[in-house]
Amino acid sequence: MQTHPEKFQENVAKALANPQLKIAIRRTTDRAESKRAEAISNFPKFDHARTQGKRIKDHVIENLGYYLTEFERNATANGAVVHWASDAEQARSIVIDICSRQKGRRVTRAKSMLGEEIGLADALDDAEFDRVETDLAEHIIQLAGDPPSHIVWPSMHLTREDVVRLFRKHHRNPTDSEEITELVDSARRELRSKFLTADIGITGANFLLADSGSVCTVTNEGNAELTTTPPVVHIVTAGIEKLVPSMAHAMPLLRLLVRSATGGEITQYTTFHAGPKRQNDLDGPAEFHIVLVDNGRTRMLSQGMSEMLRCIRCGACLNHCVVYKHIGGHAYGGVYPGPMGSVLTPNLDGLERARKLAHACTLNGRCQEVCPVQIPLPKLLRALRASSWEKKYEPPVNRLAVAGFVMLAKRPRLFQLFASVGVLGMRMFGRSGWISSMPLSRGWTANRDLPAPEKSTFLGQYKKFRDGRRPYQN
Repeated sequence: MQTHPEKFQENVAKALANPQLKIAIRRTTDRAESKRAEAISNFPKFDHARTQGKRIKDHVIENLGYYLTEFERNATANGAVVHWASDAEQARSIVIDICSRQKGRRVTRAKSMLGEEIGLADALDDAEFDRVETDLAEHIIQLAGDPPSHIVWPSMHLTREDVVRLFRKHHRNPTDSEEITELVDSARRELRSKFLTADIGITGANFLLADSGSVCTVTNEGNAELTTTPPVVHIVTAGIEKLVPSMAHAMPLLRLLVRSATGGEITQYTTFHAGPKRQNDLDGPAEFHIVLVDNGRTRMLSQGMSEMLRCIRCGACLNHCVVYKHIGGHAYGGVYPGPMGSVLTPNLDGLERARKLAHACTLNGRCQEVCPVQIPLPKLLRALRASSWEKKYEPPVNRLAVAGFVMLAKRPRLFQLFASVGVLGMRMFGRSGWISSMPLSRGWTANRDLPAPEKSTFLGQYKKFRDGRRPYQN
């Protein structure tokens, strides 16, 4: 998947100009937000569980080499073949090489953000495999030719009407109904035969259990099980940070993951895969491959970004982000959108290309507040901003503006004079408490009104309050 985080401002302008997009996004994220709140209220020990989850992830990150060695040893003992990939290109090459050794050409894929990160879908297409996305939302965006817009609900940017049109155009036996159950049945009819005739199944991994060498997948549709069981070969692609020491450590994280992602208590399908089919097994793959991918993760450890490696990909930070709710996932131009993407993409694609994402945040802290493993996303974003400044990636006009602010901030009287003049000037453009147009403000007013300021500056109001006088009001 090609990423273009450098086009963030252009993408944002397009997103804000599309009113239907915001409706589609809010419809899903608002529901996810309320369901999570309900799930948390029914789980009194959630804060304790968050602290436990944080400690588990931090322990693994601090001892990553040990647990990687243990996982490889136990996975190999189960009959799996473990491969190591330092970057996305090497990971793609390993997967395509495994697939190419098979006589068949049909490959089914369960939803995997790591697969998106390494560009696996495009690589399979370029190698002329018959790629079949089996997750319902991934199936929809494959038909639409779109990248995912959310890490849990990849097709959230599309409406039901969009899905109806896609199914009627691409399905061999589409439904005439627009009811959701009928649309799901249409997808089932389209995909079922492909599940059963696939030669290779590819999944990601929600967790890798070091002490058993097993792989955990979590889905709501059962598509991962159908992806891994009928094919002759099962390939797992997973980031090295997905490790946990044991089943006892995976279970608390599973409880956090589901409540934070969908507001449920447990996902419908939680499966642990431990190697290929054994002699007396009734079904399962003959070959089981695990591709462990670094792709910048060890670099994040060395650059002070280790806390981001706690991420369990629940999407809660996206669902609660005021910026994401206005612009959606595609505007970020990378594989990972929202607050998590604003940290991950600069580390994956380079800060110089993706520096604008670090500024795509109000730093209100809501993302950290809802993160199930307490990732300090605002702190990490501030660190990226500071790094971008130190490396002189910020354009000259930004540096000039900051230099001007520093000059004023060191001269309080001059600062207050400029602030007072600015407030007076802004109020001249206000109508009924709002500014719809004003010089140098088009970046804001092109798509929304700007609140008009109060009659005096904050310092002016504070002085009146301190002196016992009522401050000015609009």
